[in-house]
Amino acid sequence: MSPREPLPLREDEPGVDAPGWAAKLRWYHNRLRLMSVPEVLHRTRQTLHKRVMRRLSRHPSPPPAPVRLRFGQPWCVLPARLDPAPYVQAADEVLAGRWNVFALRAAPLGFPPRWNVDPLTGTQAPMSFGKTLDYRDEARVGNIKYLWEPSRHLELTTLAQAWHLGREPRHLQGCATLLTSWFDQCPYPLGVHWSSALELALRLVNWAVSWHLIGGAASPLFESEAGRALRERWLGQVWRHAQFIRGFLSRHSSANNHLLGEFMGLWIAGLTWDCWPEAVQWREVGGAGFEAEALRQNAPDGVNREQGIYYHHEVADMMLLCGLFGAANGRDFSPAYWQRLEAMIGFVAAVTDRAGHVPMIGDADDALMVRFDPTPGFDPFRSLRATGERLFSRDFGAGGAVDLKTRWLLGEQPLRRTGSTGREPARAYPEGGYWILSHRRGQPGEVQVVADAGPLGYLSIAAHGHADALAFTLSVDGREILVDPGTYAYHTEQRWRDHFRGTAAHNTVRVDGADQSVIGGNFMWLHKARARCVSFRPGEERDEWVGEHDGYRRLKDPVTHRRAITLHKREARLEVVDTLQCQGRHAVELCWQLAEDCELQSLAEDAVRITHGDVTVVLRCPGWNVDCRRGETAPPRGWVSRRFDHKTPAWHLRFAGVVDGTTRVNTVLEFG
Repeated sequence: MSPREPLPLREDEPGVDAPGWAAKLRWYHNRLRLMSVPEVLHRTRQTLHKRVMRRLSRHPSPPPAPVRLRFGQPWCVLPARLDPAPYVQAADEVLAGRWNVFALRAAPLGFPPRWNVDPLTGTQAPMSFGKTLDYRDEARVGNIKYLWEPSRHLELTTLAQAWHLGREPRHLQGCATLLTSWFDQCPYPLGVHWSSALELALRLVNWAVSWHLIGGAASPLFESEAGRALRERWLGQVWRHAQFIRGFLSRHSSANNHLLGEFMGLWIAGLTWDCWPEAVQWREVGGAGFEAEALRQNAPDGVNREQGIYYHHEVADMMLLCGLFGAANGRDFSPAYWQRLEAMIGFVAAVTDRAGHVPMIGDADDALMVRFDPTPGFDPFRSLRATGERLFSRDFGAGGAVDLKTRWLLGEQPLRRTGSTGREPARAYPEGGYWILSHRRGQPGEVQVVADAGPLGYLSIAAHGHADALAFTLSVDGREILVDPGTYAYHTEQRWRDHFRGTAAHNTVRVDGADQSVIGGNFMWLHKARARCVSFRPGEERDEWVGEHDGYRRLKDPVTHRRAITLHKREARLEVVDTLQCQGRHAVELCWQLAEDCELQSLAEDAVRITHGDVTVVLRCPGWNVDCRRGETAPPRGWVSRRFDHKTPAWHLRFAGVVDGTTRVNTVLEFG
């Protein structure tokens, strides 16, 4: 076996990110083959830096005292006329020790919680040196996502919002208790909360927002002697966090949204707490780095290059926060920056159907930079479109409504940008890799298809991409029919992680039981399918799209998959023609994942009727027998995940057969 050939995974193995020497060696082998020589040198230097830090961590020197007490302005003129009731209610839930963490709702974690105990499994994470602690080892730390999420301190912002609006002393004291307990239980640089620079950056952002909400340096929280000691301790932690991030920026093949988040933390910390000479470096490195990466990681057509629409939202939120903090402190970004953000919001508007559904393409982890709106049912995509409408004076389909998050972001005197691109949401995003076939957009009877022929993901590891080349989603009159399945799992439960990002879970074709691209780890792909759009012809009578990918060219008998989609508008019909170009015999599966609210009725061996509310779709694949499954676990099949760590049974259709040489397979969907 060549040293650059991937080591295969077996279904019965615990996974590349699970404990065990064999799995770890396999992960390191696969990871190394995706690195360039400069990256190997960079990571070698970082390893040496960690060793030095580990020796020094036994007796860490205290952080330097501020040389000046100079603090920045908040990101906006803070709203004061909002109804405090939802914030008081949310803050009181936190004080009562009831936390919402992914699938856990109102979990009794206590106040303050035990910051190093996984709330899902009860595992106590060790207090060893953070940068060499294997947070992927579930046996040692539990589910790391559940450990990290509370320590991002979104609940601190909730308490600070309640204080800002209601001035109840218990909420201000709650801020002090939360911070003090975290400082006590998470000493620098020990434990899982000192392992990921991104986690420190998100904590800094929530600290900055909360700092301003409680009144900044003049807050009543700091009036007493104990309060002044807390302020000194908090500032020391700010310095520790920012310096840590500077030393461990995500570079090379890891320079995705993590690097953006780390630059965001440095930028906002440098603007908020200009108390040390290093704050100038935080601003310079963070500001210049963030703008450069924002323009690099988001294509000019407005699509985030990680090929995950939820990450698209997260990055747009980062850009909003960084832009608003900068403008408020006299350090605005360029017009190109704001135009890229405007284009990103335009893309979200373009792929949203008339009922507000957004395709769940690629990974999603439910992350919020700051939880400005604590109410149930908060829709991050609708809020993003509403913010865009107010910020850019554009119609992004939010109906002109101003939601709570938008009011917190833009404040009482909203910033309005000039130099708008003036572009309406498009139907073709060739750089991002998405095309929209539609009829009666935004009106009753709307039909919307979002077709995917983009890259697998971003950079060499394509961390957050799914093996979904030539897949598409379909909604009819705002009712979702064919959907992307979502994500469900990240670091744990590899069987489910691989299922939700595998080809069979998406609305595309699988050949010989293999994924289009080869998985190398939970956030790593080895062989990557390359997809492209061959043609796109929208029109009044019909929209026609053709795409192809080479993911199965790696087979012994190479296969090229080409898909043609035609939306016949007057006839209310969608035709899909899949062509498998090959020489020999191959097992082929046409996979269709239905939304969880769809009901199914068999009409014939090759046809089904799908009903969702008052919408009916008849799906036929002449000559191919259909197999319908829902909520199966061995192997997984027929699931949709709308939230991280939560899945719902949903019908999955599979038309399976054998082709011998180049073959065309026709599928017809007729709308009732």
